Amino acid sequence: MTVQHSSSDAGTGAGTDSGADLDAFTHAWEEWHRGQEARLAAPHGFLAITGLHWLAEEPQRFPDAPGTWATGSDGVTVVLGGGEELLVDGVVVRGEHRFGVLPERGGVDAVWGDAVIEVAKRGGHDIVRPRHPRAPLRTAFTGTPAYAPHPRWAVTARYTPFDVPRPTTVGAAVEGLEHVYDAPGRVEFVMDGRALALTAFSGHAPGSLLVLFTDATSGTTTYAANRALTLDPPSADGTVILDFNRATNLPCAYTDLATCPLPPAENRLPVAIEAGEKIPYERDAA
Repeated sequence: MTVQHSSSDAGTGAGTDSGADLDAFTHAWEEWHRGQEARLAAPHGFLAITGLHWLAEEPQRFPDAPGTWATGSDGVTVVLGGGEELLVDGVVVRGEHRFGVLPERGGVDAVWGDAVIEVAKRGGHDIVRPRHPRAPLRTAFTGTPAYAPHPRWAVTARYTPFDVPRPTTVGAAVEGLEHVYDAPGRVEFVMDGRALALTAFSGHAPGSLLVLFTDATSGTTTYAANRALTLDPPSADGTVILDFNRATNLPCAYTDLATCPLPPAENRLPVAIEAGEKIPYERDAA
């Protein structure tokens, strides 16, 4: 991981009272970022993906997964050949195995030797996405460049829930694919004297929120398509912190084998967020 300093002073958040405060803030950010990169580069993380295979009714065989795969009204099926087997939910399967109908954004990880075969549904389509620990993208990974963290980019905001969650259709990193998410509300804040707002989706942890966004740095110093920011559950009065220092790349910033969602149109910020993760070295090389 490389931290790069910026000379910009956005004046968007609370300053520090001392060098010790900034040191503590930086240390906490570094601990968090190490965890982010460890998950990304885990043996079966997104950097280990070797293929994105779209299933059809016609059976297909892929070079990086065992068996012959197909999908239909009854869901995903694999037919394993002689000597081939998968471990599914702790059970060894051979011959024909039915994964059934998968839920949107759901899936099953089947173990094959030291690899994991992800069987999933994305944008209404069933996919097989093998993950091999020795994938070149993973073994060559050296970290993600990022802006130097500073408290001025931790912005106090106000979360306003919608009366009912709003189904929101967004594009995807894969052309022609769409995702639909329920947006429970929006987050409003002020930056550089401008009133701004972001549509929020539900995060993974109970009560947490997720915002996808682009800004004036997108396509120059940060990844053009999207960045993501996870927010802790808002307080009772709706107060929430947007800590843009923790804006992260989605997997599509590193590999074309991802189906990441794009931000809704209203989340294209007209200001420069010179904080968080920058364009990965892997994307610059590509």
